[in-house]
Amino acid sequence: MKRTLAVTLLALAGAAAAYFMVSAQTEPHARENADLIESFDKEGLAVATFAGGCFWCVEAAFQEAPGVREAFSGYSGGEFDKPTYELVAYGLTNHTEAVQVYYDPEKITYEGLLQVLWRTADPTDTAGQFSDRGRQYRPAIFYHNDEQRQAAIRSRDELAKNGPFDKPIKIEISPFKGFYVAEGYHQDYYKKNPLRYRFYTIGSGRAGFQLDTWGEDLDVDFSKYKPSKKPDMAPLANAM
Repeated sequence: MKRTLAVTLLALAGAAAAYFMVSAQTEPHARENADLIESFDKEGLAVATFAGGCFWCVEAAFQEAPGVREAFSGYSGGEFDKPTYELVAYGLTNHTEAVQVYYDPEKITYEGLLQVLWRTADPTDTAGQFSDRGRQYRPAIFYHNDEQRQAAIRSRDELAKNGPFDKPIKIEISPFKGFYVAEGYHQDYYKKNPLRYRFYTIGSGRAGFQLDTWGEDLDVDFSKYKPSKKPDMAPLANAM
């Protein structure tokens, strides 16, 4: 009993030390966070926030969608202010790796963005994504307004009814509370390290899952998701 207690206390002490050591790095990361978000022109853009496992892959998928001006890898859905990669990766903040998407609502609808998410993530797995396990990799839709919430629910229900998945759709649909941009080396990883990125998508099981699940429907027909009226945009003032 004493030995078990000692081991437990030692483990807790180690976790606490790691926590405070990494927490000391949050202020410079917060400055980097603000610089990345504020360094481009967001006029006329709407914002959406999604999670689908490793943010390298999710970011890459959204960057390729028409009408997307920018997509940032980061963290959302947790309780800790200004998290770092180390804190999130160890599951200490309840955040999940996420991507914040800035898009032109006159070129693509929110429903079109949801189609991108369905094809890059596994919405039936809430315990992680592919080889990345833990709630820090859970899939999620963080809606910024009620229009996005309703669109997400409709799209989820349609996917459950007519989509290619055999298992129930369990993806989290939650109100947006905050987004923290990940460290600079995570941004545009698929461009900076294309070979490593390719090996990762294959090795993690994501690429094979996408092809096996969607087949010829893997590419989104974006002609179906062109706006027909002026959209109700999510306020960018609350996007951070």
